[in-house]
Amino acid sequence: METVLKRTPEPLRSVLIKHRELLKFAIVGGTTFVVDNGVWYFLKLSVLESKPTTAKAIAIIVATIVSYILNREWSFRTRGGRERHHEAALFFVISGIAVVVNLIPLYVSRYVLDLEVPHVTRLVQEVADFASGSIIGMLLAMFFRFWGFKKWVFPDELGERRRDSGDVTRLH
Repeated sequence: METVLKRTPEPLRSVLIKHRELLKFAIVGGTTFVVDNGVWYFLKLSVLESKPTTAKAIAIIVATIVSYILNREWSFRTRGGRERHHEAALFFVISGIAVVVNLIPLYVSRYVLDLEVPHVTRLVQEVADFASGSIIGMLLAMFFRFWGFKKWVFPDELGERRRDSGDVTRLH
């Protein structure tokens, strides 16, 4: 990422450096978006065809584990400083609440608006599932997670311990 920044013209470079945590969080989010949707569609189109919400919940859990590792070791690596088990517990509590936030639009789409076969065509069902579960739900959950992670899981005031122990705050 350092090489990309060197090639980025000013003033964009300054903005990216200023908002480096958000940028890193967004890159991790893009990665986990691919993981989440890959697992979801695999399960939804195979072994859990009749249970799309269950398939989505499993996919979110897998993506959340990947998210913890990437956020802890990269996005928020200069923050935090709690004992690892305490930090992980807080991460998964915030992420668990975010799972519920993520599932609400899909649940509404399927079971309140009846956007599922036989009420609509398969194409309409899949577009509605994607829009509600992978766009609306994921965006709502992403904003909640970013706020919760910064406030409770990786608070900046605890990050002083990690920075003082030799961690650098550069974007890389």
